[in-house]
Formats: sequence, structure tokens, C-alpha cells
Amino acid sequence: MARISGAGQESAMEPRALPWITVAPDAPYFVTEDGEPWTPIGQNDAITWPELAPLFHRRDVAAVERHLRWLADHGVTCLRLMLEYAQVRHRYFDRPAGRPVPAMVQLWDDLFDLCGRVGLRILLTPVDTFWTWFHWRHHPWNSANGGPLAHPSRLLLCPATRTLSKDRLSFAARRWGGSGALFAWDLWNEIHYGQAEDSADCFPEFIADLSQHVRTLELELYGRAHPQTVSLFGPELVQRPDMPMRDPIYRHPDLDFASIHIYATGTIDAPRDTVTPALAMRRIVRESLAEIRDDRPFLDTEHGPIHSFKDHRRTLPEPFDDEYFRHLSWAHLASGGVGGGMRWPNRHPHVLTAGMRQAQRAMTGFLPLIDWPRFRRRTIDARARGFHGFACADDRQALVWLLRRGRRLSDGRVDQAIVTDRTDVSLPMPTGRYRITPWDTITGRAAPASDAEATNGALRFRTTEIAGDRAFAIHRLP
Repeated sequence: MARISGAGQESAMEPRALPWITVAPDAPYFVTEDGEPWTPIGQNDAITWPELAPLFHRRDVAAVERHLRWLADHGVTCLRLMLEYAQVRHRYFDRPAGRPVPAMVQLWDDLFDLCGRVGLRILLTPVDTFWTWFHWRHHPWNSANGGPLAHPSRLLLCPATRTLSKDRLSFAARRWGGSGALFAWDLWNEIHYGQAEDSADCFPEFIADLSQHVRTLELELYGRAHPQTVSLFGPELVQRPDMPMRDPIYRHPDLDFASIHIYATGTIDAPRDTVTPALAMRRIVRESLAEIRDDRPFLDTEHGPIHSFKDHRRTLPEPFDDEYFRHLSWAHLASGGVGGGMRWPNRHPHVLTAGMRQAQRAMTGFLPLIDWPRFRRRTIDARARGFHGFACADDRQALVWLLRRGRRLSDGRVDQAIVTDRTDVSLPMPTGRYRITPWDTITGRAAPASDAEATNGALRFRTTEIAGDRAFAIHRLP
């Protein structure tokens, strides 16, 4: 089979001024190469969806730049993107197999340049495994189209297809890997036993091969390497517990952070209210952190109402979806995940709402209240009468998010008109005095801070009135 080749392959782009991202040395979060905290706040996007589609054939690069600047102004720091989004036939990255399409290379040249200019970063995955599978009859890697593989059930096993995958990663690393706009590699989107003839036994070797290939190349080219992960469709861990998937996803020695796609069946994937999905997010984040043995960062890189949208063909009403989005984001962050997770829009059209952008901006405003590079968090229980408590802490800091229990509107949203009186909160913290800063997750504003004393291993403080939810940043005073 022909290996990926094309003009410009051997010359890497000039590195942008944007600093590279790395894992914090002392905490399960991310920092820039300068040691400044950095958190991925964003969502999944695609080169065929409305906001980025004008890049193809450079139809309207200026419009995309305006959009990216608008995202940055709303606190977005990161987009998760697939190098090839195979839902449509005219966005294949290489066609025929092994030969990059010039228009696609130009699109990505422009996108990396724009992101570098506006300060956004990309979590890049090379293969859209979902649409590659379902539209296999059209794919250039299909042997019927001159590729090496008869059926995608051997995507992880076919040596020639492995070569194409590694060559695609090599092309991307050489051309765009020098840019700080590249946050990290998701080396393989939703690795699946169905791609290996109903076996997960090859996962460790497959991941090691791609990981070491990319890292070795980046070290040769740039003297450093971007962080790496491999994603998994999270429900498979529940549906196929017999498969050896947890170790390569959560603990593979070559990967820098862990990632799954959190589509909890019946709650997150088809929500009927905005509270139960948050509880599912808390449970899954906690279970995931328990699987990690070396304190590597964990983040959800896909979530959303996939069953409602894809199978029931229903776009959630915007007010409901906005609250569902905000609740999932804070449940992820407060349970110990990095950032708010990365929504797959699952809306028509495939774009986030203005309310979701406001929620992202509110979360970004909160982030400086926590010293992330030194936050060695563990999940803890926070108790407050009338509220679900979501919390993580170390001996110096804590992050608490309270979400009201009980009465909801008829559509499943929390009734914001009901205001809860001052509430007592309790959480396990070492003896000492602490500063508590409340944060409004809707307006993105802090309320006046107060101090409280922890005694006998518990910190207790009283809140002001709360409508539906409230976050708190807690720091131990000298």
C-alpha cells in the first residue's frame, strides 16, 4: 500500500508562540510549559459542521476566525476535532489511501494557524471510527476502493491499515505538531473490540505502537512531545465487563491522561430531567478515578444526549438542554475531572447554544479560584440538607458544588424560583481555618467570601440563599 505522502510532509510548521501543554508534575491537571495552569474548556466540533465548514476550499476563512475569537472571548480553550470526519464523502483526509487531499491539508493549515492566533488549542484524533465504520463502503481504506482492508472489523489488526494510521499521525505531527495550538493526541477515537474481531486483547499493543511512534517522532522533531490519550465509548465498560479494557484505557504506561466518553444509558444519553444525569456523571468520574493508579488527569471527551438525538431524532428544548449541559459540566469538574467535559452537540444544527457558551464562560471565570497545579484532589462527600453534594479536595483546597434535590418543573428542570434558605455544609478537611468563596454558575460571579474553622476532621460552613445550585472554592488560610 502507498504510504501517506505529499507536498510539505517533511517540513514542519513553524512553532507558534502559544506555549505547549503538559501534565502538571504535582497534580492530575494540565499546565503550560511555563508552569501556568491550563484547563480544557470546550466541546467536540467537526470540519463539516456549520461553524468550521467555511474553511473548506477557503470559502470564508475570516468568518471562521471571527467565530474562534468569539469562542475564546467566551472562555473556550480547546476543541476536540477529528482529522478526518467521514460522515460525508468529500472530507476524507487521504484519497486514494495514503495520499493526503490538498484541500484538506490547506483546511488544517488554516485551522491551526487561526487557533494559534486566537489562543485556542486542539485535541486531535486522526480517525473518525464511527462514520468510518458505517460508511465503510465509501472509505478509501476499503479494499473495494483500492485500500488494504476488506472490513473495518480488522481496523486494529491489519498491518497495512496500521501503517496508514501511523503515517497519518506522522503527517500531522510533522506539519502541525510544532504548534502550541495542538493540545494533545487522542491517538484512536473510541477504540473498540469490534475493530479487532470481537477482542480487546490487542488494545495494549496497538496503543503502545501508535503512542511510541508519535512520541519518538515528536522528540526527534521538537525535543518534546504532546500529551497522549486513547478514548473509549464508556458504556462498553458496563456492557462488556468480560473484556480487558480498563487497564489499557485507565493505566496504559504510554498514555499521559485517561479519557472515556460518558454516555450513561438512560440518564446522560436520554435525559428526562437535569439532575439525574449529573448524578450519573459524578458516579462515573469517581469510578474512573478509582481505576487510575498514578494520578494522571482524567477527562470526559464526549458526552451528551446521543440516544435522544440519534435514535429518537429529538433535539432537546434549549432551556432544558442548557441546564442539562451546565449541570453535567459542574458535576464533572467538582467530582475530580479536568474541566467540564466535552459535549458532542447532538443538536440540529450541530452547534452549542448561547446558554451553553455562557455556562462555559462562567466555568472559566471560576477556574482561577483553585490552584490547579498543586491540587492533588481526591473525591470526598460534601453534605448539605436538601442538596446533592459534589466535591473533591486535598489537604489545602476543596471544590464543592451543591445541586438542589426535590421539586422540579414539569419538564425536569430545577425550579429556579424556589430559593433555599441558608444551608449548613459539611465536608472532611484537616483542622484549620479556611476561606470559602461562593460562585454563581449561571452569572459567573463570585459572592462575598467568608471564613470558617475545621475541627475534628470536618469543615462546616453556612451558605447564603441558593436557588438551584452553587459552587464553592475553598482554601486553607496560613
